[in-house]
Amino acid sequence: MNNQSKFRNFSFAISLSVLNHLGRNLYRSFTTVLGEAISNAWDANAKNVYININKDENSFSIKDDGIGMTADDFQNKFLKIGYSKRREGETSPPPENRPYIGRKGIGKLALLSCAEKITVISKKHGEDYIGGVIDNSSLDQAITDDLTPNEYQLGNWELTTFGRYTKNHDQGTILYFENIKDGIKHSLVFLKKIIALYFRFSLLDPDFKIFLDDEEITLDCLKDLISKTEFLWIINDLQDPYIQKLQETFTSDCNEEKQLRVKGINIKGFIASVVKPRHLKIISTDEKMNVDLFVNGRLRERDILKHIPTARVVESYLYGQIHFNGLDDEKDRFTSSRESIVANDPKYKKLLDSLRNKVINTILKDWDAWRRKHKGDGDSENRSISKKERKAEELYNVVSEEYTLPKDSENREKVNGWVTDLGEDAKFNIPSYAECFISENLIRKYIEENQVPLTDKAKEEIEKWREREKDRKNKGNISIAIRKQSTGLSYLDMDKLANLVDKKDPIIEACLARDAKEYKPIRDGLAHTALLTDSAKQKLTTVYENIKGRIKTLLSNKDK
Repeated sequence: MNNQSKFRNFSFAISLSVLNHLGRNLYRSFTTVLGEAISNAWDANAKNVYININKDENSFSIKDDGIGMTADDFQNKFLKIGYSKRREGETSPPPENRPYIGRKGIGKLALLSCAEKITVISKKHGEDYIGGVIDNSSLDQAITDDLTPNEYQLGNWELTTFGRYTKNHDQGTILYFENIKDGIKHSLVFLKKIIALYFRFSLLDPDFKIFLDDEEITLDCLKDLISKTEFLWIINDLQDPYIQKLQETFTSDCNEEKQLRVKGINIKGFIASVVKPRHLKIISTDEKMNVDLFVNGRLRERDILKHIPTARVVESYLYGQIHFNGLDDEKDRFTSSRESIVANDPKYKKLLDSLRNKVINTILKDWDAWRRKHKGDGDSENRSISKKERKAEELYNVVSEEYTLPKDSENREKVNGWVTDLGEDAKFNIPSYAECFISENLIRKYIEENQVPLTDKAKEEIEKWREREKDRKNKGNISIAIRKQSTGLSYLDMDKLANLVDKKDPIIEACLARDAKEYKPIRDGLAHTALLTDSAKQKLTTVYENIKGRIKTLLSNKDK
């Protein structure tokens, strides 16, 4: 049945050329289109929004059960680009009284962008459907021909096309998109995650529900992201079901949380960090979660951190939401695409400065400390500890993981505590052993290269340790060779090696041999994996600096 005869003709209430210049073809984001339709449903006091995707037919529909539109509403409000619902107040009609998300009335242009043909029908309770068809090919021709709005009228719509959507539909609006311009590339898994994370009002209001192919969008769509979230920063006490869900899953042995108080600007939000950057990727897509900006509950800028880059590894782990309703006032700060904020807007720049100085800088410090606390790799550019300590800590964490007991072990917590206690000493002992290993082997290389003769005392020392090793190998039933070097130099420690290359009298003048004597007792304790006192650590560090300097001088002296 043709329904056009039942209603008056409809046309855009704006010059078609102006309509085109406003950016009819700028909206390429599928999520933007979904966002506009869902936001309209929210503003119309809908309790349910139903999205159905048909990839085979390259089409999709969005249906809501809001208050619907009369013919006058459709002509004078929906088709009037620039009409703002806020002219009638800041909230939707009672009893819901929801804060309006739509502002300038330009966002509906998003609905015209992604398909060749868009059909819109709507009805009030107890009334008939009204609506029309926007055919982009004929609209393009009308713009080319410079037709007036009255000369280009919306096409007829067919009830048979909407039979499956109008059943049991008492009131509300239905949009049907045919021949999606770029195809529907996103998977249902991706769309469920995006809807769950982006359209937060659906999670905050239990009376507003979104369905995708008859499955309700809930926080369960984000359970894998929740399970991979490691740290959480809550900005100015944002209350959000997603945050509550994260907090319910957090445990003291692998998660951290902090409240951030940001003064001077009225923002709220949260930023979270995942275990690995790949956990932000949405499987089978090129999309990833970011830190996004919302204004009055609506996504306004994806990946806001791209405007305040730190070039630090932390950025690749972060996602979250920043809510700043201060951008929604009498001034229009949004780009023509309505998908971002005008970059040089003073209020927006103030927001970015506050995020950089009061949020991100804190997160950079916390993230490194928390990662290291939980035995993960931190930010190598963070200078809170030295490079050697950081690498030692990372190596210790990798090795210590092998001693993690099963979760059902009654000694698990106790042993984890022992491992944690050893960590601080490991930051000193591991690099100190590496220093000992490198310095002594460099001297051995130097002796071999320069054919430095062994003294009788050195030979005696080598023989003593060879015999001791032989005895221990016999007792241990070991027949393989242990040391690479056949010269016997590997049996000599720093004390004995120094006497071969430094002929100065250590009693009379400072030299490598004197430093080696001071070094030996602490070095031996270190080699036997002992935990050193603070005084011993300081002494070892000081003496090693002397040794390192003398060895570098020795190695660079071409006359020797």
